[in-house]
Amino acid sequence: MRLAHRLLLYWLGIVGLLVVAGFVIERRLHARVTDQTIDNLAREARLVASQWSDPSVSDSLADAAGAALGHRVTLIDRTGVVLGDSHFDGEALRDLDNHSTRPEVALASTLRAATARRVSSSSGTEQFYVAVAASLGVSRVSLPTPAIEAVFYRTRKDVLLAGAVAVALSAVIAGLFARSLSRPIVELRDVARQMADGDLGGRPALSAPGEVGDLATALYRLAEQLGARMAALQADRTLLAAVVGSLEEGVIAVDATARVVQANEAARRLLDLSAPLPFSLDMLPREPLLRDSLSDALRGIRTGPLELTLHGRTLLLTACPLDHGGGVLALFDMTATRRLETVRRDFVANVSHELRTPLTVIAGFTETLAEEGVPPEKRRQFSEMILTNTSRMQRIVDDLLDLSRIESGGWLPNPSVLDVEAVIDEAFTGVRAAADAKGIRLESQVDPAARDIYMDRTALRQILSNLLENAIRYTVRGAVTVATARAEGGVSLSVSDTGSGIPAEHLPRIFERFYRADSGRARESGGTGLGLAIVRHLVESHGGRVEAASVEGAGTTIIIFLPAASIAAASIAAARS
Repeated sequence: MRLAHRLLLYWLGIVGLLVVAGFVIERRLHARVTDQTIDNLAREARLVASQWSDPSVSDSLADAAGAALGHRVTLIDRTGVVLGDSHFDGEALRDLDNHSTRPEVALASTLRAATARRVSSSSGTEQFYVAVAASLGVSRVSLPTPAIEAVFYRTRKDVLLAGAVAVALSAVIAGLFARSLSRPIVELRDVARQMADGDLGGRPALSAPGEVGDLATALYRLAEQLGARMAALQADRTLLAAVVGSLEEGVIAVDATARVVQANEAARRLLDLSAPLPFSLDMLPREPLLRDSLSDALRGIRTGPLELTLHGRTLLLTACPLDHGGGVLALFDMTATRRLETVRRDFVANVSHELRTPLTVIAGFTETLAEEGVPPEKRRQFSEMILTNTSRMQRIVDDLLDLSRIESGGWLPNPSVLDVEAVIDEAFTGVRAAADAKGIRLESQVDPAARDIYMDRTALRQILSNLLENAIRYTVRGAVTVATARAEGGVSLSVSDTGSGIPAEHLPRIFERFYRADSGRARESGGTGLGLAIVRHLVESHGGRVEAASVEGAGTTIIIFLPAASIAAASIAAARS
């Protein structure tokens, strides 16, 4: 129902209440006037009673009093005989009935003023009777009720006429007021609905009068403030979403109804989630530790940090409850950290193992040499063994220092354009004696289009030396070949042998420090287990990459990709900065 109609209905209700109130007031006024009339008649009756002292003048006193008062006056003796009446004289007076049985007359002696309302047997009209006790009998004054009703009838008529005029005028005024009030309120309602629907562009007119105008002004300011706050809130929400989305940690928010309402990309990646938000908790991985942590958070209990393994990853999990229900789950990928810890433990164990063997040999032969009676030829043999193991320890320490210097950034390449064939010849010179001793051929296959390489000369020579030493170490017969070729964006350099090859399961790890596919054979041949790790770091310091290909029983090829000069220079400059 429209506001104007409701206002008119309210007005009709008020009018109805006024009509009811007027009716009640009219009835009470009628009763009050009647009581006042009875009181007046009682006073008149007492006045007449005070003047009635001689029975012989009763009729003349009644006539005089009735003329003066304008009411019927009746004087009745104690036996009920009417001695005087202002309306009857002579024979008519004597023909009046005995009034001893009239209620007001019978009660006059016991009440201060006795009243009665009935139809008079003598006049035939309804009368109000008021009787009081007098010294000679009863003094009674009466008034026809039509006289009182006539006053009320005229009054009621005047009131109804004035009320009808007032109702008509008030109806017109109420209609105009309702329309003038409802029109701006309807406009305010429409603007408020737009604001509730999220459209903050609407603005109310500010021309409405009075409180409605104040409300329009307040709503206008509210729309302005809401617009500013919504813009700030949206900016904060966008910033928060960007921050949460950029976190490496996975973040999942769950509301009080156990639905996932927020999940950043890291969380989707770690938990392998693809469902659009929001979605049920049932779509999360069925990992007991994960589910229990979320259940505790929904019950207001903080859990974690806890470590679990999921989809091959090691995750650190923390679940926190929210103040108004729900919870937040944070996931940190510890896979790389745990892998580094494993590498660190392996490195310490490998270094200890690599150094313990030559130290044990050195200590044993030294103790033997300290004894007396050792033949000279044995002393020479033991001294050679000590020297060999000392050299091996020296190579391990040197390789460790080189690797540490490269990894820590203490060594930076100084690249230049090199003739790769000349560097290959230098590397061949360093390993030719070992190759000739095993009958292994050293071959070079340099592509004319890939003759120049942009690289640090010392680094390239060390790379080739390490790869050639490894190739010769694991090759019994055949050839070791160094080749270059043009590749997309740079040059590829490969070192191939015809040795025993590397099993496929070991290939991904051969560039780790101290990792050996055949550790016993490698130690026997004098390898430190650090050469390929040094090669990888030297290549990567030039912006390149290294990989291995091998077939068991057929040989191994280490392939190095080196980028063009511009790319390599940019990579080296970035590393230095």
